Amino acid sequence: MKFTRAICIALVIVLVSSLDLTSAAVEEEIKVACVQTELIPCFVAAFIGSQPSAECCGKLKEQQSCLCGYIQNPTFGQFIKNSQNVFTASWHLEKMIIHVNLTQDNPMPLEAGRTVDLTYSVNWIPTDITFARRFDVYLDYPFFEHQIHWFSIFNSFMMVIFLTGLVSMILMRTLRNDYAKYAREDDDLESLERDVNEESGWKLVHGDVFRPPRGLVLLSAVVGTGAQLALLVLLVILMAIIGTLYVGRGAIVTTFIVCYALTSFISGYVSGGMYSRSGGKHWIKCMILTASLFPFLCFGIGFILNTIAIFYGSLAAIPFGTMVVVFVIWGFISFPLALLGTVVGRNWSGAPNNPCRVKTIPRPIPEKKWYLTPSVVSLMGGLLPFGSIFIEMYFVFTSFWNYKVYYVYGFMLLVFLILVVVTVCVTIVGTYFLLNAENYHWQWTSFFSAASTAVYVYLYSIYYYYVKTKMFGFFQTSFYFGYTLMFCLGLGILCGAVGFLGSNLFVRRIYRNIKCD
Repeated sequence: MKFTRAICIALVIVLVSSLDLTSAAVEEEIKVACVQTELIPCFVAAFIGSQPSAECCGKLKEQQSCLCGYIQNPTFGQFIKNSQNVFTASWHLEKMIIHVNLTQDNPMPLEAGRTVDLTYSVNWIPTDITFARRFDVYLDYPFFEHQIHWFSIFNSFMMVIFLTGLVSMILMRTLRNDYAKYAREDDDLESLERDVNEESGWKLVHGDVFRPPRGLVLLSAVVGTGAQLALLVLLVILMAIIGTLYVGRGAIVTTFIVCYALTSFISGYVSGGMYSRSGGKHWIKCMILTASLFPFLCFGIGFILNTIAIFYGSLAAIPFGTMVVVFVIWGFISFPLALLGTVVGRNWSGAPNNPCRVKTIPRPIPEKKWYLTPSVVSLMGGLLPFGSIFIEMYFVFTSFWNYKVYYVYGFMLLVFLILVVVTVCVTIVGTYFLLNAENYHWQWTSFFSAASTAVYVYLYSIYYYYVKTKMFGFFQTSFYFGYTLMFCLGLGILCGAVGFLGSNLFVRRIYRNIKCD
């Protein structure tokens, strides 16, 4: 039993620390108990009652605390030792240890040549918690199930109702009036000119709205990757709801890596189909970029952070064997599936089948007011989606950086679905206003309009770092913002793909019902 072994090792360490011994046998026994710990020399020096060396003090100061009970006094800057150790062990009637808690008391300064009497006691407390529910002690129910969490879900749900109503109004009222106007065949020249000047002009760009955008290969790659990430997040959340992924160490990360490799077919299928329907010819380039763009972005960030961790001698460094395993999974599972998906999507999508014929000469885009430019539409498009996940981001960041166990995956599923709906609705509205301004460059604008949600999340992470955490130094800062950047890249690609696909359906739907000359 792991828990039984842990309590036995802890008791052995305390027993050894209560003796005034300096023999090599004691050092060897302590080394066995503290195996795979980079502060073994410091532990040995502490247990035998001597003053740690300068190197050990440096490591202790860097780590701020150690398992043997030495901590740095924040007021005087000296190391102190808690001489009283109280173990509280909760046990079930099935003779299983459920929980062990260590309470330290009676701090004493660590001085050279001073003899410290170390004592310990063990309290055995029966509990009704079964072995299968032993992890519940680490779940902070009042924090995660606070009424503000429920209020945020309700607030986001009301936002969804408002936005879906707005989109429905555009589709059912505004577009219906536009269809009626454009369908009239008996208008005289004066009334037609008045309609063109007074009404919206999205119909006027019908000959350019399906023109392939610049950077079609890159757009197809990020849209395919985003579609895969959307499915991946949904699968992982459902698996977390059904099972208990928060129990095992690294279970969430392992599940993400495996599911990402197995869902790579989706990215290739969406990317290949989109590239083929847009008339692209360099499908191999599109396939390679789709399969390698996001993994290599994450690899680049991870490599930099891993180099920093190795330089600082931190245990946060990823072992070389783990990196090899991840690369093998990508090379032998993810990449072939992306290749297969690209071939299938390219062959099944068929030739370009746009509702309106693309004209040979591009139509000039008239100058409009500043708030109808693509850059402003893109920046404004991420505000409402960010508002729908703002509260949940606080809980996610607190779980990841403040060592709380996130377990309310039902909330996360609702927030994710709300995010998808809000992103689609906001992007459709932005695309409609852009087309009304007779700007037919809607493809990249719709993607960036949805992807800008990640920009606001990253700005929020800066606020969270300085206000909600007590991190400092280059090592902690680089890890915080490095992993947050990796998260925001994935979130931006996911939201961008969702927004683009929603806008694409909207554009094809409205131009399908007009008369294209």
